[in-house]
Amino acid sequence: MDRKRRYEELLNNMNQYNSGSKGITRVAFTNEEQACSHAFMRLCKNEGLEIRMDYAGNIIAKREGKHKKLPPVVIGSHLDTVYQGGKYDGVVGVTAGLEVIKRLNEQKIETDHPIEIISFACEESSRFGVSTVGSKAMAGTLHKEKYQQLKDKDGITFEKALSLCALRFDQLDLASRSQERFKAFFELHIEQGPILINNNKKIGIVTGIAAPVRLIIEVKGAASHSGTTPMNMRKDALLGASEIALALETAAKQEQHHGTVATIGVLSIPMGAMNVVPGIVEMKVDIRSTSIVSRNKVLNALSKKLEDVKERRGLEIISQEISKEDPVHLSEELSLQVEKICQDKSLPYQWMQSGAGHDAMNMTSLGPVGLIFIPSLNGISHHPDEHTDLDDILTGIDVLEAAVLQQAVDLSS
Repeated sequence: MDRKRRYEELLNNMNQYNSGSKGITRVAFTNEEQACSHAFMRLCKNEGLEIRMDYAGNIIAKREGKHKKLPPVVIGSHLDTVYQGGKYDGVVGVTAGLEVIKRLNEQKIETDHPIEIISFACEESSRFGVSTVGSKAMAGTLHKEKYQQLKDKDGITFEKALSLCALRFDQLDLASRSQERFKAFFELHIEQGPILINNNKKIGIVTGIAAPVRLIIEVKGAASHSGTTPMNMRKDALLGASEIALALETAAKQEQHHGTVATIGVLSIPMGAMNVVPGIVEMKVDIRSTSIVSRNKVLNALSKKLEDVKERRGLEIISQEISKEDPVHLSEELSLQVEKICQDKSLPYQWMQSGAGHDAMNMTSLGPVGLIFIPSLNGISHHPDEHTDLDDILTGIDVLEAAVLQQAVDLSS
């Protein structure tokens, strides 16, 4: 079987684990995500890798090197998806790692350093509003006290979701590898934007990753009959939330020269009805930038608007910050290495930043990190129409394989 067909079968194998009828729904800590994870573990075992799942649900598959005590070269990404997501986000990076191992095995290449593939748990924030949970736990930076009572759309708490996967919330800290060092960490990922496609580039070399602040805002008014409550006597939570949403958009647009963006991805009205003035609205807010100063300007503008709406409309507004991360800069050395590989292979490439968060950003505390992008058709992601050509994935794997080998083989020996 040729490499192209082999990889296509591997990717399709992973994407059969799906609870949705449209796109791919393989949400963190669900039956589908766990089944996919265990299937991946079996495939890794077939390649002779040592497999374990840590206390956060991360899968770690290790190929030993000549020198077991040398720090590992790590390839990582995630298998979970958003609701009705695409077939490529995250899973390409994990399966690419296994394809690299398959290539090394078929060529009987023994590396000096061990090589690990990591499939990180709960990279996506779609279920609980918090992202990159597994990689944070591994880096030792998880503030779990913020997570325990978070609930998904079905009312299942984060702690309960873990327990249904035979994981314990009080043991999350045991997943930390903060006392270790990686030789290098690489993540291959679809771009999720239009830059590479529009510029006819095959590889994106990522220099930095924007980081989000995420909040849950609850706007409380008074539910009342829509026909009998005069307009001037209403405490309409939805209208207050609408003002907040528009003000957030305005604030973000004023900072767009920094690449700063802000999104209200969830707005819900519990027990809402057509003939009831909304009494409670819940909003989930995502603000991100590679500039902390710019991001803080948007946050400050949002805070002022919350106070304004609260006073003018007589509403109660509760804002809870559920995560706050710092933008990160990636390894210049690894980026230059990837650039040289692209030049040697005559691949058109581009230096760029990532507006989306990735597990790679948490791994910077454990060693140098390289993040490699491949094109996304029309820049679409987190959507059933997400698509990356198979040939572009294989090109990315070629670059990844070369980068991993350069780090895993000691040329001085």
